[in-house]
Amino acid sequence: MPYKTFDRSKLKLRPLDQREHDLSVDQIPDLDAPISPFDNPNLPIVADRIVRARQNNRAVIFMIGAHVIRAGAARYLIDLMERGLITHIAGNGACAIHDYEFARIGATTESVGRYIRTGEFGLWTETGDLNLIAQTAAQKGIGLGEAVGRNILESNYPHKDISIFAAAVRLNIPITTHVSIGYDIVHEHPNCDGAAIGASTYTDFLIFTESISHLEGGVLLNIGTAIMGPEVYLKALAMARNVARQENRSIAKFTTAVFDLIPLGDDLDTEAPKTDPRYYYRPFKTLLVRTVRDGGKSYYIQGDHRETIPNLYRLIRAK
Repeated sequence: MPYKTFDRSKLKLRPLDQREHDLSVDQIPDLDAPISPFDNPNLPIVADRIVRARQNNRAVIFMIGAHVIRAGAARYLIDLMERGLITHIAGNGACAIHDYEFARIGATTESVGRYIRTGEFGLWTETGDLNLIAQTAAQKGIGLGEAVGRNILESNYPHKDISIFAAAVRLNIPITTHVSIGYDIVHEHPNCDGAAIGASTYTDFLIFTESISHLEGGVLLNIGTAIMGPEVYLKALAMARNVARQENRSIAKFTTAVFDLIPLGDDLDTEAPKTDPRYYYRPFKTLLVRTVRDGGKSYYIQGDHRETIPNLYRLIRAK
């Protein structure tokens, strides 16, 4: 006998314009806004490797967590895409949600502490339209990231100019959304179709893996994603290397960079022992050590995304 499931038809949703938002488009800096000083000796090296990779027509892949969008990095990433300096952007489901809400209403992010007390957290009608986009993606056999970007691009949303997803579709740059069921607020909604999300996000995984298969000589940045980024990258790299080996190709000489807040110390070339809490921080062992052992190079940039990304952008533009 099947286990009893929750009856979603009982849920009461509210219009998105009734939510108090913590972030608005006014907080997204313009490209000419002053940039706070940030000093890290690895940052100029990463910037140089990105520029050189693109000069040699190599891949530059950005894997981002939702805090990157919340930190106001949209215009920097869009400009880098427009300059041909990013070849792929991968994000989690929350990236799509924040990007979509910014484009549609010019605001995003709610107080979890406030709305979870009343059972209203995440239950906003318009945001649930992302579930309809997932259904369309599954029906068309395209990735969820592309479907979100295309929906925004073809809409009359007032702030679609700051949509990373729309910009990627406009520029024909792969943008992929890597979803875990139950992680995102749209999974609460009565119109959520788990099969459609699964199909479209798996398509995105295969699109991402294709990009990873061209990583030799390129650069991969993992910015603010401690789980999705390293785990999706690890599986994709295994698949890409499996096929490359059969074709007598190598995917080994590339650069990885991790951007995050966690202090990791100075010895980042050796995997931490299991008795060290750093061992369980996936970006360390996966991106900084294990996958670059055979000729690659890795760098760690510790700092707030509000400082690291604008300064990376500044250094790239100065090349």
